[in-house]
Amino acid sequence: MKASEPLLHGAIRKAEDEAVVAVVLLAAGKASRMGVVGGLHKLLAEFDGIPLVRRSAMVALGTRASSVTVVTGHRHHEILATLEGLDFHYVYNPDYASGMAGSLVTGFRTDQAQRADGVLVMNADMPRITSVDLDTLIAAFCNAKRDAIVRAVAHGRRGNPVVLPRSLYDSVLQLHGDVGARHLIETSEIPIIDVPMDERSLLDVDTPVAILAAGGVLRA
Repeated sequence: MKASEPLLHGAIRKAEDEAVVAVVLLAAGKASRMGVVGGLHKLLAEFDGIPLVRRSAMVALGTRASSVTVVTGHRHHEILATLEGLDFHYVYNPDYASGMAGSLVTGFRTDQAQRADGVLVMNADMPRITSVDLDTLIAAFCNAKRDAIVRAVAHGRRGNPVVLPRSLYDSVLQLHGDVGARHLIETSEIPIIDVPMDERSLLDVDTPVAILAAGGVLRA
């Protein structure tokens, strides 16, 4: 694992027809819907014997993305320990308790994100998303010549994972509070490409009941 450096200037060399897409994996939240009894954390729950946050990182690392940066916060050291041995970058969001915007800003400020043509934003609590799913989004972004918002859709549900182009970076860096990029996506004039996916792939788990229903095993 490598601590992510602050933004630097420069660009990754790439073929003219190949967009550079960096993954920002959001794993900083307090998981407040898990309750306080027993100190359960959804990202430490195991699916097929693998902690959820590690599984999510492995899925991201299995794609054509140029890099994977994990944004940590709540229980930072435990999350990093779970990811031991993987080839990823990480960055700590000290303001993780204020909501998602801080984690997005922290992730988009990294050198890896700033050098990319687009950033694939992924929540770390999706136990059934696959590398193929993410590569489908990245391919759609490449086919759009790096100038579109690409988001996963299943039965009308939109939003995550999503690829945001460089032209939206400055707006992301202005976000505050417990909000994501949905408003920016819906109000921008950038073309939006919706990529249909299986509803199962977009499942996220926020509560102990949801984790157990999805086949997970709770861990403190």
